[in-house]
Amino acid sequence: MLSLLGLFIGAAAAVPFEQQPLAPSDGTAVIHDLAPQTPLGALSGASSQGLRGRFLHITDFHPDRYYKAGSSLEDDSCHHGKGEAGYFGQEGSQCDSPLTLVNETFRWIEENIKDDIDFVIWTGDSVRHDNDEEIPRNLDEIVEMNQYMAQKWIDLFGTRKPSHSNGVAQLSVPVVPTFGNNDILPHNIFRTGPNRWTKKFANVWNAFIPEDQRHSFVEGGWFISEVIPGKLAVISLNTMYFYESNSAVDGCKAKSEPGYEHMEWLRVQLQILRSRGMKAIIMGHVAPARSEEKTNWDETCWQKYTFWMDRYRDIVVASLYGHMNVDHFMLQDSHDADVDELSKTSGGGTVSAMSKTNYLGSLRKQWADLPTPPKGFFERLDSLTETQGKKEKKREKKMRKYLKKIGGQWAERYSVSLVSPSLVPNYFPTLRMIEYNLTGLEQVGLESVEGQTDLPSDSEVYVSPAADAQVKRKKNKKGKKKKKGPSFELPRPPSSTAPPGPAYSNQALSLLGYTQYFANLTRIDEEMQCNKNEDPRVEFEVEYTTSDEVYGLKDLTVRSFLELAIRIGQDGDISNKKKVKVNEAWRAFVERAFAGYVDVDELDEMNLVH
Repeated sequence: MLSLLGLFIGAAAAVPFEQQPLAPSDGTAVIHDLAPQTPLGALSGASSQGLRGRFLHITDFHPDRYYKAGSSLEDDSCHHGKGEAGYFGQEGSQCDSPLTLVNETFRWIEENIKDDIDFVIWTGDSVRHDNDEEIPRNLDEIVEMNQYMAQKWIDLFGTRKPSHSNGVAQLSVPVVPTFGNNDILPHNIFRTGPNRWTKKFANVWNAFIPEDQRHSFVEGGWFISEVIPGKLAVISLNTMYFYESNSAVDGCKAKSEPGYEHMEWLRVQLQILRSRGMKAIIMGHVAPARSEEKTNWDETCWQKYTFWMDRYRDIVVASLYGHMNVDHFMLQDSHDADVDELSKTSGGGTVSAMSKTNYLGSLRKQWADLPTPPKGFFERLDSLTETQGKKEKKREKKMRKYLKKIGGQWAERYSVSLVSPSLVPNYFPTLRMIEYNLTGLEQVGLESVEGQTDLPSDSEVYVSPAADAQVKRKKNKKGKKKKKGPSFELPRPPSSTAPPGPAYSNQALSLLGYTQYFANLTRIDEEMQCNKNEDPRVEFEVEYTTSDEVYGLKDLTVRSFLELAIRIGQDGDISNKKKVKVNEAWRAFVERAFAGYVDVDELDEMNLVH
């Protein structure tokens, strides 16, 4: 895809800039003497009285203090020579983010959305890539840049520290970080903890990790933060233990592996949250991509994760990731989580060298194979009532048959992972504002759920094939040899009488939609050329919202994404002008994947988006 993107790279002005000073390299937090602010809540989370119903997801900053405006693009680093590297970064290149872009991003957040968000999900990769042989990365640089980024959040949300805080900054808004594959050295390689990275980052992120989670973080680089105390927790996964490119570990099967321990930790945390009547957002850096073109996680980890998401579907609100640079989502199918296979699976999938367009196409191919709904199914589902007449009964029979295929009224066969595009300008810099439901927040975890319809019980309760297999093993007749089960504890599914979780039915804490912002660096550079005497600035603008006329999502429940995936997977409609099949949902999906940087018509001419 990058060779294709080279066709679209535009010229940019060479403008000098000054780098900002970095924090000390020992990982000690620097606390500026900030003016007192009215805190939204304690460091562990916000109070429900001050909630705005929005949070920020931002990922893959990749700050590079060696970036040089006006340098050459030929070496993929923008460090040397003379060329077209832009002042705020070079869109469509492999170069990382200059500190000018990082600083302007935080300036824009402070001036435009700071007071509208309840917490921040920051999904890793906060240092440059190791793509310059003349200036190789080292441990000190990685720690310093992550401390620099941590300080930016402290400067943005910090309040005057109390005398009893032991020097740890207190924030008005919780910020939840996670390890990226480039936040370590060598990149991708993360050994069993405790290790030097978990110990270093326990200091770098001391303002973000709750005190009672520090031991857990040092142990394996994972932790949990109650962003709305007693209501909502964010679980920060260390996806480096699931990542296939991490040759220091071997999946999630063997008890000796950190991936196994991490999955067990995740299971325990979700069980505790269930017992407390709380909900959870899962976050991590490397997304659980799994298609014929690309697999990110070891298969044993993907299997457990998918099974966990199915079993704790009453708890998990959403799963958010970064790393892949392209804006998209993926569906996990619980039918693919085979409990028995988990006992004997030893290998994972492979990561193939491919263009990002081919990867998106492989997702579309998957979605084309999703169960096809009866005509008008999703439009009629929420208003399904007692029907009369043979025609209506026949239609209702088809609908009930389809419900069984997708896991009942709420499509509980599936779970969804959302992948946000990056701040680093491989395309255009981006950030995402996500809105969630505050209605009746004090009632979270109770029995009443808005929006339920009166479908018969056989379509309300969904039992996954994995859970059904477990039941069948228990019912083996006496004298028959029982099939050997997995060597780990099976999580319990939701109660058969429990209402659907917030990922499936729009209720308190359900995600309602998001606004995708981007900064058009091409236009910003052009404006800088015309206004050389003005202070250059980066302004983010709305690229799209999930409720627009193309996506048309009324919320971000699994059923909404399932419906969108089915539309994207279809052949499309016949265009009267071109006499070809055009799928507008697929075209929009591809265009948005690249943050509006790639001209979808150019891809169309190459027969990539029909």
